[in-house]
Amino acid sequence: MAEPETELGLETFPRVIGFLSSLLQRVVESNDDRRLFQSSEKVSVFHGLTRPTISIRRYLERIFKYANCSSSCFLVAYVYLDRSVQMKRSLPINFYNVHRLLITSVLVSAKFMDDMYYNNAYYAKVGGISTAEMNILELDFLFGLGFQLNVEPTTFHTYCTLLQREMWMQIQPPLQHLPQPSSTIGRSLRIHCCLNEDESTHHHRLAV
Repeated sequence: MAEPETELGLETFPRVIGFLSSLLQRVVESNDDRRLFQSSEKVSVFHGLTRPTISIRRYLERIFKYANCSSSCFLVAYVYLDRSVQMKRSLPINFYNVHRLLITSVLVSAKFMDDMYYNNAYYAKVGGISTAEMNILELDFLFGLGFQLNVEPTTFHTYCTLLQREMWMQIQPPLQHLPQPSSTIGRSLRIHCCLNEDESTHHHRLAV
């Protein structure tokens, strides 16, 4: 069964893009609220000097449109983001680093998951950064993960369940007060699920 898609103008995007952007939006808003009460904050190579004007969802849609990687690639990138946060708890995801973290995690995921993928220069163009910066971000991200790129099927299904829960939170009114999201993205949910997706390729490419 093909994964349901959402339509924006003439473009269609898999729902995993909407669910992931919604979840990340809540996380960065929560973490940015915490920043207001902290006198100091560590920064990394992923931090920008200013907050990007493009929204998280638009940025994910742009990556999906031009990177030509599967929906599964985005979910694995999400797993990498969570691992990165758990290994660097002093550097939570916020509005100043989420975009660079996203383009880097998708790049790493595509290289690990897909047989064919674009080079760093192309991803840099998609992400709106220089090739030199893309190379630095990739290397820092890999070391931050300890090069732990393998994702077991049970782990994949766990994170799939988390996004499915995000779907239900979007389409159904909450029955009770939900706790604020933690600084990490995912939680250990021992529920088996499957991410159905349409693996048909989409043919967008940036002019290089």
